[in-house]
Amino acid sequence: MEIERINENTVKLYISYMDIEERGFDREEIWYNRERSEELFWEMMEEIHEEDEFLNEGPLWIQIQALDKGLEVIVTKAQLSKDGQKLELPIPDEKHSEIPVDHAIEDLLDQNFQVNHYGKSKNEYEFIFEFKDFEDLLSLSKNKNLDEQIQTQLFSWENVYYLHVHFPEELYDEIKIDNALSILLEYGQESHITVHRLIEYGKIIIGENVFSTLNQYFE
Repeated sequence: MEIERINENTVKLYISYMDIEERGFDREEIWYNRERSEELFWEMMEEIHEEDEFLNEGPLWIQIQALDKGLEVIVTKAQLSKDGQKLELPIPDEKHSEIPVDHAIEDLLDQNFQVNHYGKSKNEYEFIFEFKDFEDLLSLSKNKNLDEQIQTQLFSWENVYYLHVHFPEELYDEIKIDNALSILLEYGQESHITVHRLIEYGKIIIGENVFSTLNQYFE
C-alpha cells in the first residue's frame, strides 16, 4: 500500500487489488459485504497511523476512486466550524468536485468514521497484541500488575499468537487503559490484524481469562 501525505489534514493512499487479496479479502466482497469492507478500511487506517501518525480523535471524510488495478482513497480529518456547531472539511468546496468518488464503496463505508484516541478500531477499548514467542506470553500472564478484570482471548494464526484485549467501558478510563497498555507492550507488540480476521482465519486457543488459564496450566 502506498501512502502520500497531501497536507496536515489529508492523506492519499493507493492499494492494489493484489494487495487486497493478499490480506485475505476477496475483490468482490469489499463491494457487497459491509462488514468486510469496513474491516479492510480499518486495517488501512491502522497502517496510516503506524507510518504517519495521522489519525486523531474525531470524524474522517473518506473519498474512494476505483481504478483498473486498485483503489485510491483520500482521507481528510473534519474540523468543527468556528461556532462549534458544524463539521467542515479543511479544503475548498471547488476541490471536492475534482475528486471522483465511487459511490458504491462510499455507501458501504458511510463517510463519517469516529476514530478513537489510539486509532486502532472503532472501539477504543479493544486491542490486539502479537507474540511470536510463547514464553513472552507466559511471562506476561505472571505479571501481578495486570488487572484481572481485563477481558482476553488468545488466537493462533500462521505461527504467531494473538491476544485480543478488551477493557470493560464501565471499569476503565483512559488513564487505566494507558497503564495496562504500557505493561502489555513490555511483552508483545500491537498488531494491525483485526479480531474479525482472527475469528475467520485463525484458531482460538483460549476463549476467555487467558492469563489465569495459562497460570493454571503453566505454573
